[in-house]
Amino acid sequence: MDKKSVDTHAFVTSNSWASLRRHTDARIGLGRSGISLPTEPQLEFQQAHARARDAVHIPLDLTQLESDLAAAGLQSLRLHSQAQDRATYLQRPDKGRRLDADSAAALKQFGAQQVPADACIVIADGLSSTAVQRHAARVAAAIDQRLEAEGLTRTPVCIVQQGRVAVGDEVGELLDSRVVILLVGERPGLSSPDSLGIYYTYSPRVGLTDAARNCISNVRPAGISPEDAADRLMWLVMESLKRKLSGVDLKDESGDAEALDGEGRRNFLLE
Repeated sequence: MDKKSVDTHAFVTSNSWASLRRHTDARIGLGRSGISLPTEPQLEFQQAHARARDAVHIPLDLTQLESDLAAAGLQSLRLHSQAQDRATYLQRPDKGRRLDADSAAALKQFGAQQVPADACIVIADGLSSTAVQRHAARVAAAIDQRLEAEGLTRTPVCIVQQGRVAVGDEVGELLDSRVVILLVGERPGLSSPDSLGIYYTYSPRVGLTDAARNCISNVRPAGISPEDAADRLMWLVMESLKRKLSGVDLKDESGDAEALDGEGRRNFLLE
């Protein structure tokens, strides 16, 4: 038999859920070949796994990020957490939550020379430098535009290498900002290695827990757009300033009622 004429798909047993794949990036309805995955989905899985690992380990190009921010009209400050390298960052989460001594001292000195601002945007590489490299400058610019439109003053954008979410609290406290908005690369999934998270905190200070923060997750082209994320965030910011709180006591009521009631939508399970 001519090997070139063999149709490998003829050996794949299809899955009845396959039609639902158009609704999600999740790996469902892949079929099987014998008791194993078909070759193509198996190779796609290995590629996705490699992309997720790269998102965690590839260093953030700080020079490019600073250039992207400058192109959007945003000044930036470069800082570093107490995790001096990636291995330490991954093994010691506590060190990623605090600035190193030099960064803390420099930021305190900078803050002492400035009038305290309403808001501070912080960018941390987190667990996906891919997400930060691709989306952080655009998201930061969208947020900054909305803060300016509301008459809120801003500090320069603070970029923290090897930073985790809580490091934003220390940055905000040292700059005496009323609120801090932290953009961070989220833990990469096999279908979302470039997901950016936005964490918002009112009256930031060292020692706060996650209960004091609001989160907007999955900011990326295949998830929540930067513009939609910025709009949701601004609702939280303005309500937070009125109520003088954030976190579990501040629920996002920015207008998802229509999406939740499903009116006018067909159930995809019936298609």
